[in-house]
Amino acid sequence: MTAPGGPGAPLDGLLTVEKGAGVTSFQVVAHLRRVLRVPKVGHGGTLDPMATGVLPVLLGEATKLTPYLQAQDKEYVATVRLGRSTDTLDATGRLTAERPVPPLDAAALRAALARFEGEIEQVPPMFSALHAGGRRLHELARAGIEVARAPRRVRIHAIELLEWTSPLLRVRVACGKGTYIRSLAADLGQALGCGACVEALTRTRLGPFSLADAVPWALVREGDPAALGARVLPADRAVPHLPAVRLEEAGAECIRHGGRLAPGELGAPSAAGPTGACR
Repeated sequence: MTAPGGPGAPLDGLLTVEKGAGVTSFQVVAHLRRVLRVPKVGHGGTLDPMATGVLPVLLGEATKLTPYLQAQDKEYVATVRLGRSTDTLDATGRLTAERPVPPLDAAALRAALARFEGEIEQVPPMFSALHAGGRRLHELARAGIEVARAPRRVRIHAIELLEWTSPLLRVRVACGKGTYIRSLAADLGQALGCGACVEALTRTRLGPFSLADAVPWALVREGDPAALGARVLPADRAVPHLPAVRLEEAGAECIRHGGRLAPGELGAPSAAGPTGACR
């Protein structure tokens, strides 16, 4: 994969963005496609418009790694408001119910949260990018149409209670692919008998990328091609968990042109994945 090397040079790699609130992941991709003049741009996993945080953006040939990046674990910090339910399951939606919050201490909340750790079944929200009948669920929801959604199995690795001042709790959630934090909050509210919705949400990690790696949203929005191009990372940074092998030039050329190598033609394993290695 190639980083920017001057006018006309291909731009292949990965840019980890700190998405701001109020924009969609698609809008971030469209903005970077226009600014960097790269025809092929994708992202490593949708963030809700109201959410902030880590959004890896794949450029050029690096878009081939999209499914491998999207499948990796994520970490979020969420502020959840108990006692309020909305149609979007977050603070941006229409209020559908309001109930008193029962007296709860931190120990009771930790016990309630612990019941959601491990492999659980979760119904995706109507306001999501999933498809039903050829249309995205959020399009149907905005048209006033609600459809049945089958529960899906997702994995919650850990939930940590960070703060609790009724009616707001702040939690850190480490989870696997396909987990909806809004659904988790709604399910928690149902378990507590008062309802709940997400007040604020930040993705702090996706795969190997954390907020510390991310380009600040102000810099992304400013749209300076040189400044953004300088932050592009090699594509293989997205998949450090995959084994790497070192190839001779002939083997590398074969792979570049879509060819295949027999097991005996592969080089020695390369744990660090240096230049000349292939994943």
